[in-house]
Amino acid sequence: MPRILPLAEAEQSADTKAAFAAHVTNHNSRITNMKSTMGRSVLVFNIYMQWYDLYEQVKTIVGSRAAYLFAHAISEGSNCPLCTTYFRKVIVDNGEDPKDLILSDTDQALLDFGSAIANNKGEVPDGLYAQIAQVYSETQLVVLVGFAGQMVATNIFNNVFEVQIDGYLANYTPMTNKA
Repeated sequence: MPRILPLAEAEQSADTKAAFAAHVTNHNSRITNMKSTMGRSVLVFNIYMQWYDLYEQVKTIVGSRAAYLFAHAISEGSNCPLCTTYFRKVIVDNGEDPKDLILSDTDQALLDFGSAIANNKGEVPDGLYAQIAQVYSETQLVVLVGFAGQMVATNIFNNVFEVQIDGYLANYTPMTNKA
């Protein structure tokens, strides 16, 4: 049971409705349980929805596949059932089995980097950081770490409020308790 229920349409202010409509239009996205919960504060909603802009930048740096795998690794490292399930859906919808991914050394290092950020509150082992720093420029690293921070913040939001996994994700939940 969520600690705060998603904002019902009847409870939405004009500003919230406008923010939701702009989001749906600009990102071709739906208003999920998480977004509807965030909608209780238009400022919070707008700040968290900047995730989409960061995600687009990450995709230009690492490619679409590595971007969603990176987001999944961060979400799994944060133990966020909602975001992990969402990115499992993305992986499956792209024709892959989340438990049987074929990764290049660079992809594996990126996923290990994202997982380390989430698992270790941002403390990344020197060897792993050196490996990543050989592949990405300083500007690209700033974007990758900024995105990871935004992803962790989203994971925290969902975990604190125990935001329920949306119905459209039900078929993508892991078969075990570990997200």
